[in-house]
Amino acid sequence: MRRLLVSVVACLSTVLLLTPNVARADGDATTVAQCLKVAPTQTLVKGKLTIATDNPVTPPWFVNNQPSNQKGFESALAYALASTLGFTPAKVNWVTEHFATSFQPGAKPFDFDINEITVTPDKLKNVAFSNSYFQLRQSVVALKGSPIVKHHTPKDLRRDVFGALTNSPALAYVTDAIEPDAAVRAFATLNDAVTALRSGAIDAIVVDTPTGNVLVNWQILSSTGAPSATQVGQFPAVGNEYYGLLFQLKNPLLACVNTALGKLSTNGTLTSLTKKWLSIYTSIPTLQP
Repeated sequence: MRRLLVSVVACLSTVLLLTPNVARADGDATTVAQCLKVAPTQTLVKGKLTIATDNPVTPPWFVNNQPSNQKGFESALAYALASTLGFTPAKVNWVTEHFATSFQPGAKPFDFDINEITVTPDKLKNVAFSNSYFQLRQSVVALKGSPIVKHHTPKDLRRDVFGALTNSPALAYVTDAIEPDAAVRAFATLNDAVTALRSGAIDAIVVDTPTGNVLVNWQILSSTGAPSATQVGQFPAVGNEYYGLLFQLKNPLLACVNTALGKLSTNGTLTSLTKKWLSIYTSIPTLQP
């Protein structure tokens, strides 16, 4: 299983454009030139692009809680997509949609929502998603001073006791790719996992890299408020967890947004934006499972 998974991983890039849920209908625009003509007629407000996100929004996805300033990865990406589809910044309108309500069923007061929303089968019952714009990787979080911080070869990792959220991609990844000697401990909440880490019941938590960053910088702190944990490293991407732009079901604009995402991927824009805004994640060293 380890050799098979590592072989598959080697064929995948850090950012993948996946197609999770929507087959193109006959007549869908499939080129940027076609989309420049039809996209303005497919939006909620003709000729304008209405984009939703949460309030507040935080770095590195947005800067200064201002989605319209084109700073931060998701703000910059939103405007790059808008430009590709022929919408000037003046034709982009932002509205608030809280994360927890965004993937509920029903009509949506926006063209798409960009808010680090992970594509899952349950959400796909109620909403549609674009192709991937950010591929999540699994990372190892451990207390500073723990042996795993310095000793994390594949052989070392098999001797460690890991914790992960129940039914999470991290849990499946550790079990299948690392094949640790001790069964991975599953936790209902991150708070439960952190408690186990602090008590020494587990050596490390495996969680997606952005969440791991939150844990080490804002949750696992010393009595003085200083970080007491570190992200040891992250594993290669395997394509099973990613962020997508959220749409109302059967939204005709989805095809053109996917076309625009494809162009931003092939022309290097997506990679450039990732390097510029997401170094906090991409700079974390890669571990071999």
